[in-house]
Amino acid sequence: MPFTLATEPGDPECPNEDFAAAGADCAVLLDGATAQPWEQDGCVHGVAWVTRRLGGALLAHITPQVALRDALAAAITDTARLHAEACDLSRQQSPSATVVAIRLTATELDYLVLADSVLAVEAHTGPARIITDTRLDDLRARLEHRPPPNDSGGCVEQDRARHKALRDHRNTTGGFWTAGADPRAAEEALTGAIPLSEIAAATLLTDGATRLVEVFKQTTWQATLETLHAHGPRTVIEQVRDAEKQDPDQQAYPRGKACDDATILRWTPDK
Repeated sequence: MPFTLATEPGDPECPNEDFAAAGADCAVLLDGATAQPWEQDGCVHGVAWVTRRLGGALLAHITPQVALRDALAAAITDTARLHAEACDLSRQQSPSATVVAIRLTATELDYLVLADSVLAVEAHTGPARIITDTRLDDLRARLEHRPPPNDSGGCVEQDRARHKALRDHRNTTGGFWTAGADPRAAEEALTGAIPLSEIAAATLLTDGATRLVEVFKQTTWQATLETLHAHGPRTVIEQVRDAEKQDPDQQAYPRGKACDDATILRWTPDK
């Protein structure tokens, strides 16, 4: 089963907090959640360390007999066990990650999606199916309609208050879920299966790689997938970087980071 992969850190001086890997019949992609500079995440290892171990554990746990949610729960448990003694994993801001996983059987593509990375499944005819967990965006939209607290201060303080409100809803009922130290998050993942006969390609993307569509609004999913088909993942990431360079101060297109880690893992069936 042919896979192609491209990944690039948002800052070449910092570790890439994305992770992607493929086996013979499965693939995983994770995007680590970075704590804000003023926060202490309680982990002495860092987000990249956690994401790589969680991703590797997930790939190892994906077998034909194990449900993808169970594989993710086992990977979360294994990873937490590696650093529970040295790190405070009870904090809301402790390292966690978005997850996309696929498994190829004789007849189907099984998938799992947790948080805001994307699985794009292309059909032989008709539009692609874009699968993502929208709960974080839904929560942001709800919180934006709330008036700021009376004591929230200036812009910096208001930004911190908004971030804290999001953080406090992580891995809670009615909030959004990421893969951190609590294996219950696996039960919140979106899962499903699609017949292989209907699939022309499947692409896993972190949100740093979807910015042309979702942040800069410069293109469509259809055009992005056509670029992937014609030129491969590296070209799409280069296009994202060009767009980020046009707005270095994030004024035209507000976003969490001027440049984000970007990763694309693409599967196409054997011809």
